[in-house]
Amino acid sequence: MVAENVAEIVAGVSGRIEIVALFVDPSEAEVRNVLATNAVSLLQFHGQESEAFCKSFAMPYLKAVAVKDDGSIARIIDDYPSAEMLLLDSYNKKAPGGTGTAFDWEIGESISEASSKKIVVAGGLNPENVQTAIRQIQPYGVDVSSGVEKSYGIKDLSKLKIFIEGARSV
Repeated sequence: MVAENVAEIVAGVSGRIEIVALFVDPSEAEVRNVLATNAVSLLQFHGQESEAFCKSFAMPYLKAVAVKDDGSIARIIDDYPSAEMLLLDSYNKKAPGGTGTAFDWEIGESISEASSKKIVVAGGLNPENVQTAIRQIQPYGVDVSSGVEKSYGIKDLSKLKIFIEGARSV
């Protein structure tokens, strides 16, 4: 996210909406520039950021973790005690997220049961499977992108509506 675009991106947002700034291995200056807009209420770190780096901004943050197996997740949960939430996403050695593939939801269920953190589920969610994911993992929230697109980067309002209705119905 470029700080200069934040005001334009959030223009028209009203109500009880949290504005989340998503970063992948940012510099401290990049994060501070976005925070200077005063438009952001939550930081999301989706790269290799340390806990010290994430908490240094004195803002609530969400740490994305790649689900490979129980052992790696347990270590990551312990490594980020100051995170307000953990976002569980699919592991892919070539990309930090946004692959459109689901991870093993049994692992997600175990994490949700074992962790005191708010859990957000991402990775391969779509209108057809969001209810199953919510029933199984019982997350605080869900994160969707490519699962509601008609083409890369272009959201399909019909898919989005069905996804939201499905998520709310559980």
